Amino acid sequence: MAKVERFALPLVLLAGWWAATASGAIKSYQLASPSDVVREVVYLAQSGLLWRDLGASVERVGAGFAIALVLAIVLGSLVGGSRAAERALDPTLQAVRAVPSLAWVPLILLWLGIGETAKITLVAIGAFFPVYVALVSGIHGVDRKLVEVGTMFGLSRRALIARVLVPATLPQLLVGARIGLTQAWLFLVAAELLAATSGLGFLLTDGQQTSRTDEILVAILLFAACGKLSESAMRRLEKRLVGWTDTVPA
Repeated sequence: MAKVERFALPLVLLAGWWAATASGAIKSYQLASPSDVVREVVYLAQSGLLWRDLGASVERVGAGFAIALVLAIVLGSLVGGSRAAERALDPTLQAVRAVPSLAWVPLILLWLGIGETAKITLVAIGAFFPVYVALVSGIHGVDRKLVEVGTMFGLSRRALIARVLVPATLPQLLVGARIGLTQAWLFLVAAELLAATSGLGFLLTDGQQTSRTDEILVAILLFAACGKLSESAMRRLEKRLVGWTDTVPA
């Protein structure tokens, strides 16, 4: 029953899409039909362009997310564990977080050019803040009594971090990482506007420039699939690492 519920809405949307294009209510130049989209996927796969663009996007997201995760853990731990560091760093980081993704594009172009470094940097900016905010919140939310009990049992600072702070903050860190990975895919579109010659964002803009709605829809559907697969993988990792938490089942 759960599987039926999961696929009910996509099937309804697919049926509505097919009916609208087959009846002529929506013209082909406005919205390609499902069969046209499938035909375009087959062509791109057979020509190798699909795997080139998909591979380029996955590499950029993977590299940007890895950089963001490391920086967020370092800065989040510093800000969460030190009031002085919080006063010095957090206001600036929160101000930077409010800047829209596209606003970074001109500066990154001037600083880093149009190569892969610029694209990965923009993805890393998008993925950084959800992880950072979640980690700082997790550290601030650690029950002080747990720390006091650990100190009473004679745990060293390193042991206190490993046995108390890390398990207590891990659930929120993983939630932040899941949101950050999804955000990385969102920022990838802006990143691949930086004179990209491959990637799903390039496929999207190429379809727009040539008025190919089938190509545009292929890119959109691939973005949706990649985002969903990434989110599902992170949820499985959460269940594996923090399955011991006493939470309401979803």
